[in-house]
Amino acid sequence: MNIVQIYKQFPTQNDCLDYLEHVRWQGKPRCPYCQSDRVTPMPKERRHHCNNCNTSFSVTVGTIFHRTRLDLQKWFLAVALVLNAKKGISARQLARDLDVNKDTAWSMAMRIRNAMVERNDRKLLEGVVEMDETYIGGKPRRGAGVETKRGRGTNKVPVVGVVERGGKVRAKLVKDVKAKTLASFVREHVDVKSATVITDEFKGYIRFAAFVNHETVNHQKWYVEGNLHTNSVESFWSLLKRGIIGQYHKVSIKYLPRYIDEFCYRYNNRQTADLFDQTISHALGVINV
Repeated sequence: MNIVQIYKQFPTQNDCLDYLEHVRWQGKPRCPYCQSDRVTPMPKERRHHCNNCNTSFSVTVGTIFHRTRLDLQKWFLAVALVLNAKKGISARQLARDLDVNKDTAWSMAMRIRNAMVERNDRKLLEGVVEMDETYIGGKPRRGAGVETKRGRGTNKVPVVGVVERGGKVRAKLVKDVKAKTLASFVREHVDVKSATVITDEFKGYIRFAAFVNHETVNHQKWYVEGNLHTNSVESFWSLLKRGIIGQYHKVSIKYLPRYIDEFCYRYNNRQTADLFDQTISHALGVINV
């Protein structure tokens, strides 16, 4: 859904609330505090009263929209902008588009990223699975006396990922790229009984042959040989890095996992027609994976 469709479908605050109530409750409101369905509508206030715990609540309680002072239409526009930006959208750009300050835009974007975490997606990757690691971090300032290294051996933060050929991606910030760490990541995200994992010849992958069908690509000699390549996962790294370098410019280690989740979510749902509706469902806690 694009911003023009947002304006047409949700022109007022009440339209936005009607949509959220439909997605969250399907016509049967339930108290978010005690889960009771003994509620009485308060139509003028657009709230409900719980006859069980004697509290009032709105549809936004316990969601990313809770206690917001912004119109919900701006929230919906923000969701659409984040979802449609293939390489991400910066807080300052979001602030300009929504006519809010940059701190508000940053807070909104981080809440939306929280709705993009695929917590319940536990399906293991199957078939041909490509795996690689990358390193994220800025360059030292000139004159700092620090030698700049690329790739392995750098002081940048390591991120490891696996991509199912033609399917989904899983990526994660890791403490190191030792064999034990990489093997644990594969066991967590890949069906080791049926999948074939393709990597380069990095020594951290040497344990894989003991528990999964493992093929390697010698990047010193060739990059593609028939079905053997890691182009899919390298393409994902390209998207991630272009977003961080070109859009966000600087990302702290504290929040880097949230940005990685954002790029994984967009990649995994690149062919999902109702992605806006799905994301709003996630935002409301109605996660259907």
